[in-house]
Amino acid sequence: MPPSGLFPRRALAEGAGALGRSLPLVGGGSWTRLVHGGGGGSEAEGEEFPYADVPRPGRKWERKPYVTPMKVLIRRAKEERRARRENPCRVLERPPENGLLVPGLVGVAHQVHGAWESLLRGLTRLVEGGAAGAVKRCRFCPEVHVGVAGHDIRTCEGPGSAARNALHVWRPGTARDVVGFPYCYHLFDRVGKPRVSHKEKYDVPRLPAILELCIQAGVDVERYPAKRRTRPVYSIEGRIVDFEPDDDEDDSAGDTGPSPPSLAADEAGEEMTMSELGARTLQSWLDMRAGAARLMGKYGVVTCGYCPEVQVGPRGHKVRMCKASKHQQRDGQHAWQEATVDDLVRPNYVWHVPATGHGGDGGAPSLANELKRYYGKAPAVVELCVRAGAPVPAQYRSMMRLDVVPPARDEHDLVA
Repeated sequence: MPPSGLFPRRALAEGAGALGRSLPLVGGGSWTRLVHGGGGGSEAEGEEFPYADVPRPGRKWERKPYVTPMKVLIRRAKEERRARRENPCRVLERPPENGLLVPGLVGVAHQVHGAWESLLRGLTRLVEGGAAGAVKRCRFCPEVHVGVAGHDIRTCEGPGSAARNALHVWRPGTARDVVGFPYCYHLFDRVGKPRVSHKEKYDVPRLPAILELCIQAGVDVERYPAKRRTRPVYSIEGRIVDFEPDDDEDDSAGDTGPSPPSLAADEAGEEMTMSELGARTLQSWLDMRAGAARLMGKYGVVTCGYCPEVQVGPRGHKVRMCKASKHQQRDGQHAWQEATVDDLVRPNYVWHVPATGHGGDGGAPSLANELKRYYGKAPAVVELCVRAGAPVPAQYRSMMRLDVVPPARDEHDLVA
């Protein structure tokens, strides 16, 4: 249920009679239909994209929740140990565990790589163009705001925030502040040598984790070579053994599917308007996240349970650089666990600024701290593209609270 004082626009438009009647308690699906309009046509849309709010950040000393329950992980480990005991020497049959590529996901990897490049180019043009509103970043904390002027919501937790009454100190931001792509170590052979030791931390190159995922799934990048096998590997008592010669050139990986979009298509987009550029950039964001989720279903991606470190591969690295909670007990090593799409592509949530009023383009005052419970949030990419003229995606409508009418600053104490 939404917080008290938040009423949909449809209920306000029906007049005082509609508000006088008591609304029955509804479940999650009914409230979803109410948020999306309540009509029969939007019922399928509500079932596909249920009501969602911004995930609350966990405490710094607590571990991230497991994606897969611990009981399931223990059962899988017991089954693997039993299979290894029954058949010590066996050929791994399922890719990518056997070192081969998944044929059905090679094209998806190329699409994700192309969408990632298109997203970066689109964000750069939107931020530098300035038509979608300037990007602001706090000087003392990671808070980001998309708008002409920064908001007045007191959520700063940086140095000296108590003296400023938790107000932010805004400065101009860049495209790097809109979305975060964490870096990880590049694995030349993800099966033969899946872990990077502490002594190799300066010898192994680091690159964005989304790019490393595409490389392991079949995208060839000249700067970051990867070993492509033609025959599966063997597992002898849990150790991976490769009988393929090292001087074998793998030419069969060339027919891996469609190539990423060329720069000519982006150069032709110079004639696009800001609304078309925003819609194209937003579609690249959605395609990249959807494709990355499909790749993560087969190719392993792990993250630290206490810090934002990410590693693409079957196991995490052994570099001792964790400085989060309880790192002394682990000797600086990371507590690896299964990662999510938000760990691979960090959506920087920002406050949604309505189109008219409350900090919109019409010169209205910025977002007020007293009315923050009426404002919605969205990833900075979505907010930037929507302000450029792109349509709001259905999965972010409830998060942005488009159906809520914020009261005026002198009326917030009159709302129940």
